[in-house]
Amino acid sequence: MKEFVRTIVDYPIKGIQFRDITTLLQKADLYKQLIDEMTEPWAKTQIDAIVSIEARGFIMAGAIAYKLDTAFIPMRKPDKLPGETFKVKFDLEYGTTEMHLHKDALDDHKNILIIDDLLATGGTALAAVKLIQMFKNKNIVGAGFIINLPNLGGENLLNNMKVKTHSLMEF
Repeated sequence: MKEFVRTIVDYPIKGIQFRDITTLLQKADLYKQLIDEMTEPWAKTQIDAIVSIEARGFIMAGAIAYKLDTAFIPMRKPDKLPGETFKVKFDLEYGTTEMHLHKDALDDHKNILIIDDLLATGGTALAAVKLIQMFKNKNIVGAGFIINLPNLGGENLLNNMKVKTHSLMEF
């Protein structure tokens, strides 16, 4: 699958090598394989909900939640969720933003899996962890990604927080 991930140099800003998964997703057989391989590590784990990160994380998370017969909880950018939210501000490789989660989103869920497309500096994934920690008695069972960029340190930050990670490929 790695050969179908396109690298776009200097996007969205100079110095960034953007890993474009759309070239992978447009092949039905590879998308099915991607979902199967992202689901497999968690198949025997008790998971009540998947928290997924806007927007590319949604592409996998809905299908994985379906396969695991679990809830899908969207973590969104500012002004995208209509109810009361918890929010966390964080840094990206090329700026800052914040993420939101409805305050009642995890009421019926204890064991949470985080899904996103790419793990780089860990800013977005750590925001997800911090948002989940705002709820009482929640257990983060792990975090799954298509791509890990280990040289940017996000995996180490998650592991230091005792969050198990799984990625399909590294660049």
